[in-house]
Amino acid sequence: MVFIKLTKQFYQNFTKNFTTKQPPHKTIQEHMMSSSSHNSPSHNFPPLKNDRLLKAIRFEKVDTTPVWIMRQAGRYLPEYKQTRSQAGDFLSLCKDVDKATEVTLQPFRRFDLDCAILFSDILTVPDALGLGLYFEAGDGPKFKKTVRNLTDVEALPNVNIATELDYVMKAVTNIRHALNGIAPLFGFSGSAWTLATYMVEGGGSKEFRHIKAMMYREPETLHLLLDKLANVVIDYLVAQIDAGAQLVQVFDSWGGVLAYREFMTFSHQYNQKVVQGVKAKYPDIPVVVFTKGGGLWLSTQVQNGADMLGLDWTMSLADARKIALAPTKPIALQGNLDPAVLYASCENIYKHTHLMLNDVYSIGQKTGYVANLGHGIQQWVDPDCAKAFIDAVHDFSL
Repeated sequence: MVFIKLTKQFYQNFTKNFTTKQPPHKTIQEHMMSSSSHNSPSHNFPPLKNDRLLKAIRFEKVDTTPVWIMRQAGRYLPEYKQTRSQAGDFLSLCKDVDKATEVTLQPFRRFDLDCAILFSDILTVPDALGLGLYFEAGDGPKFKKTVRNLTDVEALPNVNIATELDYVMKAVTNIRHALNGIAPLFGFSGSAWTLATYMVEGGGSKEFRHIKAMMYREPETLHLLLDKLANVVIDYLVAQIDAGAQLVQVFDSWGGVLAYREFMTFSHQYNQKVVQGVKAKYPDIPVVVFTKGGGLWLSTQVQNGADMLGLDWTMSLADARKIALAPTKPIALQGNLDPAVLYASCENIYKHTHLMLNDVYSIGQKTGYVANLGHGIQQWVDPDCAKAFIDAVHDFSL
């Protein structure tokens, strides 16, 4: 283990950087290129200037560890809150191409990030299935309709991605042009299991009472639902890649609430199906799978075909790397700093980030890793603390 020895003067100089005013930036309108065609294979995108993250996923040599933050465009940024208030509500913000582009780029005006992620929501898919997504203040996402029996599942319509989710594809293309090559762009979707939890429960849940009842009482009904959702997710991710996404992530946010056999049966196999479906169309596009609470099953997850697996903060990265490097084709890892670390001082953020990176690189492999939090950044975090994390990653010597 390499221990960190930093002087008090170093920390004074280091933390001073976070109060330095950022240089003025062009407005989104000044550098955003309009794009009316989003399904054409030729979009004339600007060349990529920073491929550090893509190199790390491919296990190629990198000059420093790449880093991005889940939910990096979101409620912890005052400029995001202002844009959202202009949009009226969260769903309207997602469906407004210009504003979705604006909030995607906002973090790049503050931070030295190595990737952008499409500003959208995993629940756009259930919304396109006609369940009536809406958001209640303080209570999260809700659906006007639920899916709780075989009749409900069979009544679900086929989703025409090109029409019902056209606004997402337009946003992907617009964002890709607006980035002007400064970083690659992530597309994403919820996993089949995670989408199903919201659709069956009618919103967020702590007990997962309805979907677990379906799982144990009517497993065939749940499998039918998951299979339908997996097919939609494949089409959705492929359409995002058609529109300009350079890699995609599957958020299996609730895979960790399952017991091991149920994880294998109702989450893992459908994640595997999604990865295979995307890879069948785009074998060279990196696919990332993140199962929150799934570190216990990492030896199983490395078999799902993904190029990179995300980890939350509950597993040692040193142990995870040994598992991920064991297959014939090594798997890159992403994560896994506890988001609550960002409530600490810049000095402690720096220390904990470097301890994490010491774990990652303790086995001697100096690539195949992307730094991130173990889940999304929380709304109460000071943006300067997010900057401390990002800068600490890039300041780590490989």
